[in-house]
Amino acid sequence: MLESSVSFLARAMQRRSFFRVAGATLATSTLVLAGCKDDDKEPAAPVTTNVLAFNGFDANGNPIDDGVLNYAYLLEQLEAAFYTKVVAAPPADLLPGELAFLTDLRDHELIHREYLKVALGSKAYDASATTPLAFNFSSLTLTTRVGVWTAAQQLEDIGVAAYNGAGKLLTVTANLLALGKIASVEARHAALVHEVLQSDSFASTVGADGLDDAKTPTEVIELIKPFLPIEVSVAALPTA
Repeated sequence: MLESSVSFLARAMQRRSFFRVAGATLATSTLVLAGCKDDDKEPAAPVTTNVLAFNGFDANGNPIDDGVLNYAYLLEQLEAAFYTKVVAAPPADLLPGELAFLTDLRDHELIHREYLKVALGSKAYDASATTPLAFNFSSLTLTTRVGVWTAAQQLEDIGVAAYNGAGKLLTVTANLLALGKIASVEARHAALVHEVLQSDSFASTVGADGLDDAKTPTEVIELIKPFLPIEVSVAALPTA
């Protein structure tokens, strides 16, 4: 198994340039960023313990995308925090090249997070917060290679299913295009993570439980609830 993984990593190292280009494309096209740095620290304290309600409608009852963008923003904050934590203290048994993969994944998630933060501006749910969320990863095993990649697979699969289910909730074409770009990168993340765990397993990421899976915001929030230091309600989001 170790020899097979090393062989895969040798082949997959060539893919790193693609991931870097994908991240750079997001950063230099419509996804204009602010404050994305390699040395971003993991959040130290929760913003609030109150119920977080996403408002998916304006004062006149017309659907808007702020709620869906806040939903995506929360997901990207979660993924960015996870990879930041792992890269800051990687397990000792990582194989050659794997820390570079994880660093690339971290950087992409930081790009996604910062894009959504800037896009939302004052409408970001945490715009008035003085400290970022401190996500709880105590249920994950982050001290071993298999534990880290298994956790990454879990989060990436949830993220892909979340974007698949959220696209139809958007009403602004520009937002659909932007989130579509993010979703495309997230799908590539998921495929890479599956391959690292099991060589030539890309096909397993496609199907009812893979990259074609779509989950509602309610289903996704239930899945990520163990990691959240706050309560989240998506009841105000549009459903179709």
